[in-house]
Amino acid sequence: MNRLIMIMALFMAFLSAQAQGKKECLSKEQFREKQKQYFVDKAGLTKDEAAKFFPLYFELQDKKFSYNKEMWSKIRKTKEGKNITDAEYSRLTEDVIKTRITIDELELEYLRKYKKVLSPKKIYDIQRAEMKFSRELLKGAGKHNK
Repeated sequence: MNRLIMIMALFMAFLSAQAQGKKECLSKEQFREKQKQYFVDKAGLTKDEAAKFFPLYFELQDKKFSYNKEMWSKIRKTKEGKNITDAEYSRLTEDVIKTRITIDELELEYLRKYKKVLSPKKIYDIQRAEMKFSRELLKGAGKHNK
C-alpha cells in the first residue's frame, strides 16, 4: 500500500517536474511507456515476455489506483466535515486498512499470473526495477524543485 502511494506520488511529482522543466506534461501513456522501457532494460525482458507481462502489470496498476482513489475520496470527505464522530473515524481507519489488505491480495493474485509468463528471477528483477524507478523519479523531482 505504501509502495503504491509512493509510486502515485512519484508519478505526480514526475509529471509536475516535467511540466515545470519543459512546460509540458507527460500523458499517462507516455509515463507508462517510460516505465515499461525502464523495466524492460533493467529486467532484461524479451519482446514476447514484455508483450505478455505489461498488460497484466498495467491492469493491476489501474485496479490499485481505483482502490486508492476511492480511499482518498473518503479521507477528503472526512477532512471537509467539521463534526466527525469517533464512529466515523473508526470506520474510516478500518476502511483504509481493508483497502490495503485488498491491494495486497491483488498483488498476490497478480504475482501468480506473472509466474505464468515470467521466471521468478525476472519477476524479482521487475520488483527491483519498480523500486529504482520510483527512487529515480523522487531524485529527479527533488532536483527540479530546488
